[in-house]
Amino acid sequence: MTQTEAEIEERFGAKFYSNDLIKRYNVAPGQLALVLPADSPTELKLYKWGLIPSWSKDPAMGHKMINARSETLHEKPSFKNLLKHKRCLVLADGFYEWRTLSNRKKQPFRIKLKDDSLFAMAGLWDEWIDPTAGETVRTFTIITVPANPLVQELHDRMPAILNPEDEKKWIQHQIDYTEITEILTPFPENKMVYHEVTDKLNNTANDSGDLINPIQTTLF
Repeated sequence: MTQTEAEIEERFGAKFYSNDLIKRYNVAPGQLALVLPADSPTELKLYKWGLIPSWSKDPAMGHKMINARSETLHEKPSFKNLLKHKRCLVLADGFYEWRTLSNRKKQPFRIKLKDDSLFAMAGLWDEWIDPTAGETVRTFTIITVPANPLVQELHDRMPAILNPEDEKKWIQHQIDYTEITEILTPFPENKMVYHEVTDKLNNTANDSGDLINPIQTTLF
């Protein structure tokens, strides 16, 4: 998330609760990320990436639930009820994927829209109460779909990026199964690009603007 708080608020018609939203260049599972939940669609929130279902006895479950496949959302108990009442938009202006090169090095790539604009990924959220501290922890997972031809060059799955006209629909409670199926489709490849970025990205402690700069290595 490399854009300013004002740009994000204007794009999504929502406000952040303070004036200290910082830019992020390397958001990893287990960290906070910006979401717009269905129960407060005009308030930007920071939730933890990695879904911990409300009924879970082990918070480590969140490490295994950073993504949810669109094809099985209606089958898995962890997602079925959330799909009805706890959908959210996960906001970003880029995401990363890795490709193993000929020398077996894992090379990161940044994938974004051609016009560098903000976008929303379909997500689900839940809240879990820490029995030790009594603290309520809100977490989310990003829904994935089969990759479009461009992203398929790097990976067979991609986030379910929503068309702008479907964003409000996704966080409305009236949405039905047919609409959900229509919304969760691969984003058009002709609107996206990708480029290599530094492998400093592989260390989650690194989070600076140079991480998104294009570089050139020996590919594949």
